Amino acid sequence: MLAPPAGPDWVACSEDPLPVDAAVVWATEPSAGAVVSFLGVVRDHAEGRTDVVALTYEAYLSEAERGLRGILEAARRRWPTLCRLAILHRTGRLELSETSVAVVVSAPHRAEAFDAARYCIDTLKEAVPIWKQEHWADGSGWGLGAVPIRPVSAEPGA
Repeated sequence: MLAPPAGPDWVACSEDPLPVDAAVVWATEPSAGAVVSFLGVVRDHAEGRTDVVALTYEAYLSEAERGLRGILEAARRRWPTLCRLAILHRTGRLELSETSVAVVVSAPHRAEAFDAARYCIDTLKEAVPIWKQEHWADGSGWGLGAVPIRPVSAEPGA
């Protein structure tokens, strides 16, 4: 079971279910007027497929966690008033409706919390070595729409 850290940043890749409720409680603090959470969950369809039954996530763990930390560092540079940030990602096989990724951000105001959460999930998809294999009723294959890994940047659109 993943446990919240004492500090303001929490990154993890784990085969264990993500502690979403614990992450929200951890992110809630007196200086935060907003806590925003984004959950990615396994759905029953994907690009060109309507029969997805599960997903398997694989990660180059040390590089993935380093990439997640880099995203949080870039988010803090871009929004210096952020309070707590968490990016938690599952690995292994996940069934339909299981949470695959959680991003939790707290900030004094909602605008920067929402913006930072969106930045974190969008950047994760482009900059962290985590791969998705889709399982269908009649087989499996690596997810379509993959993009080459790029460096993390705090600049929009960079």
